[in-house]
Amino acid sequence: MGDTNDTGARQSALERATSHSPFLREAVGLYPDVTSASVKQGADAAASLALSAIADTLESTLRRQRHGLALSVALGDLSGEYSLERVTAQLSEFADLAIDRAVAAAIAERVPDARPEGFAVIAMGKLGSCELNYSSDVDLLLLFDPERMPRREREDPGEAAVRYGRRLIEILQKRTADGYVVRVDLRLRPSAEVTPIALPVNAAISHYESSALPWERAAFIRARACAGDIALGDRFLEAIRPFVWRRSLDFGVINDVRLISTRIRDHFAQNARFGPGFDLKRGRGGIREVEFFVQIQQMIHGGRDPSVRLPATLDALGSLVRAGHLEEEDAAALGNAYRLLRTVEHRVQMIDDAQTHLLPVRQEALDQVARLHGLSDGGELLAQLDGPVDRVGTIFDGLAPQGNRRLSSEGGSLLHDMQALGFSDPATAAQRVTEWRSGKVRALRSPAAQDALEGMLPGLLQAIANGSDPSHALNRLSDIIEHLSSGVNFFRLLEARPQLARLFAKVLAHAPALSDQLARRPELFEGLFDASSFEMPPPTAEFAALLSRAMADLPYDVALDRVRRLVNERRFALGVQLIDRHRDPLEVAQGYSRVAEGALVALSEAATREFVEAHGRIDGELVVLGLGRLGGCALTHASDIDIIYLHTAPADAVSDGRRPLGPNDYFNRLASRVTAALSVPTAAGPLYEVDTRLRPEGSDGMLAVSLEAFGRYQRQTAWTWEHMALCRARPVAGSAAAQARAAALIDDILRMPRDRAQTARNAAQMRADMERHKPARSKLDVKLGPGGLVDLEFAVHVLQLTRHVGLDPGLDTALQALAAESLVSEKVVNAQRLLTRMLVMMRLVAPGDVQPTTDTWQLVAEACGASSWDELLAEHDAARQSIAELWTKVRNEAEA
Repeated sequence: MGDTNDTGARQSALERATSHSPFLREAVGLYPDVTSASVKQGADAAASLALSAIADTLESTLRRQRHGLALSVALGDLSGEYSLERVTAQLSEFADLAIDRAVAAAIAERVPDARPEGFAVIAMGKLGSCELNYSSDVDLLLLFDPERMPRREREDPGEAAVRYGRRLIEILQKRTADGYVVRVDLRLRPSAEVTPIALPVNAAISHYESSALPWERAAFIRARACAGDIALGDRFLEAIRPFVWRRSLDFGVINDVRLISTRIRDHFAQNARFGPGFDLKRGRGGIREVEFFVQIQQMIHGGRDPSVRLPATLDALGSLVRAGHLEEEDAAALGNAYRLLRTVEHRVQMIDDAQTHLLPVRQEALDQVARLHGLSDGGELLAQLDGPVDRVGTIFDGLAPQGNRRLSSEGGSLLHDMQALGFSDPATAAQRVTEWRSGKVRALRSPAAQDALEGMLPGLLQAIANGSDPSHALNRLSDIIEHLSSGVNFFRLLEARPQLARLFAKVLAHAPALSDQLARRPELFEGLFDASSFEMPPPTAEFAALLSRAMADLPYDVALDRVRRLVNERRFALGVQLIDRHRDPLEVAQGYSRVAEGALVALSEAATREFVEAHGRIDGELVVLGLGRLGGCALTHASDIDIIYLHTAPADAVSDGRRPLGPNDYFNRLASRVTAALSVPTAAGPLYEVDTRLRPEGSDGMLAVSLEAFGRYQRQTAWTWEHMALCRARPVAGSAAAQARAAALIDDILRMPRDRAQTARNAAQMRADMERHKPARSKLDVKLGPGGLVDLEFAVHVLQLTRHVGLDPGLDTALQALAAESLVSEKVVNAQRLLTRMLVMMRLVAPGDVQPTTDTWQLVAEACGASSWDELLAEHDAARQSIAELWTKVRNEAEA
């Protein structure tokens, strides 16, 4: 038993675990004996007790052992009894044991009493270096010897090996009442997308001797045989050693280093910025940068110096210092940062046993991680991490490719450069570069612009060549360069930030709408410099306040410019998130709506202040209704905004300014100012197209009317289609009291008693008129085509008006309420979501007459939750059939 101080530290660890980790709190309840042993005897005794658990089946035994071990290791870690190395070693040793027992069981189930000869498991990644983290998956490579592996009579060796592999995975990662053992990742095998999960050992050796990729060299620095036929695994690793450890430091090795360092910096850029939400693993200065830095040094020096080939990161750092390949100060900084980052990563994972590497974004969740770590709050945790993370990032920066790389200026060599970058049509790519260098393009006539272009071209062309559609991307890049007035800052940004060049290449390949914006306003891309651009826009009120602060103390015209820049940066970033598959299109549609509504609020307030200076104040205020997609919080990149202006002034009110006005003149002029603030292009470009034709009397009516006049018109004069439009109306600007009055008026109008049949007939007639005047543009017109979103809206609005159910401007919310009353089917609810996702994506990738490429269609499919375009088309057809059936049913009820 430990002394009093040890017991106190263990008790403190237990208290923090139960207070701040739901996963550990549950484990404490399930394993009281392990908990007691941990506090009274220490982590080793607790771990031994956990590993002694026995159940009826191997699967249950391993799961209970893993759960108990996770508890004992966590408490040993939190109490300071276990070092990082001891924690990762304990977890790795158990993983080895579990994998070995699973291999033996998988083979014995099919060939009783057979020994697991001829079937080897190679551990890679953190398990390979015995550095497994608290909630890690295990990277495995499964190999077999067809001559020696046990199998049933007449069973094909390859099929038998795959069966063993599948059973191995099931034993280890299938979730049961007892949890799971480890998650298994087999994607590090050669050509994982097409090869079977278990490979013949000689075929694997042949691959690594002849056609392996550069990243596979780094992967095998940490590889070892961990289970099954260890001798077979060791034979394989010995055979491929010359592939991993090359003696000559030639250009190919240096290029490998550059490719690897570029890949880590380009990937997962959205969580690279330090702070809440920081990616401890992939962020700048994170765990992976330490590991890659060490592995790159090993790749450079390990061919001639076997002493630096140690697989564990901390061990390798020491060996590099001892061999004179790394400064002791840098190694100490990297080692200390690595220990801290890995330890905090474990704290994050201990909260819910989740395979995550992200610091929480929410303050209370970040505080919980910090307190589990023994700190007071998240601020103290960030302060501990800040310096080490920045130091790692600075050290890693030294591995980046040299900034003075340039493409060749000679024709034959330039063609070779294009081939080296990976273009399938290097001649066309070389011709484009030659055209840009000719001096004919306005933006490239100055020496500074030419130098900036040359600096960014290697990185950008590499990203384009690696992308899905290099030909289209080059064409769009050419269009952008030709339209730029000055490209110096834009080009330098792309040179300085390779991850932005990667995103830019995706935009060029898939998003003509965004490419067109960049051609006009290249500074939009600067908005992506900040990782916060990949967050959802804040709620409307917060975003409006942000815009108002940005306009403060600026002249009115300058303030409008500022808002346009900020809003268009947000809209552009949301479009990039769609292209980069960063967020669900439905969520992005909400983001577009928040941005538009926040802009409307801020600009209406600014226009009002400007107007008051000339005409004074009046007893009453302007209220703005949002309709259509703005009302339903489902805008697309290309959406205009449908609004109606109302006011609350009494009929006899007069403003108190130098030029007094009555209420109609006052609010119609003010509404015109707000429309101009939203829609008139300035030096910073356009903002929104504003449609006010849904107001009373349409284009012939006054732009703004009083709430009372609006109510009278809607009750006495309005057509059915105007009430249908009102189903997606909600107040979006004005005081809370005025908005509440407007909302109550809308609700009262929508609940008016109606003749169901006549309402449906009116809607059907209007839909027929609409089809004649605005037909679908193609079979993929998910909005206007038969069974599309317009048909759905018509059906929903008829049901809302006649049944008074689901009176919510959000189509999804309305449909759920209608489905709860069995007025629509769940199929229709899902159909709306699918078609809305498609609409949001296609407004971005296929505007106007643009015909997307096969790769872009695949991007759309994946964004909409399908595995392929064909699968999405099938789901699309079924969705439209469901909507068509609903619309037919609604019309038929009217006929009846």
